[in-house]
Amino acid sequence: MKKMKIGKDTILFEDLKKKWMKNPKFRREYDKLQPEFEIARQLIDARVNKKMTQEEIAKKVGTGQAVISRLEGANASPSLDLLKRVASALGKKLVISFK
Repeated sequence: MKKMKIGKDTILFEDLKKKWMKNPKFRREYDKLQPEFEIARQLIDARVNKKMTQEEIAKKVGTGQAVISRLEGANASPSLDLLKRVASALGKKLVISFK
């Protein structure tokens, strides 16, 4: 894998995020979307670790590939039932916590 060169005008995402998070309006909107982003991140990680495609998970769950795509794109507010079925298809247990 080739290493990417970082030029003098390059802004790293982490630095940009730090800057944006200082804006109260941005932070509020970011925080509102955090649950969707967390579901997406964990679903992608679990699917990649299992070496499964979206289509394979969808088939096990009994839904369409587009549904899994929307979950991974943080473009959905899934039901608990759907999340439990996805977790099961990945050999995982759904755990919900309040922080």
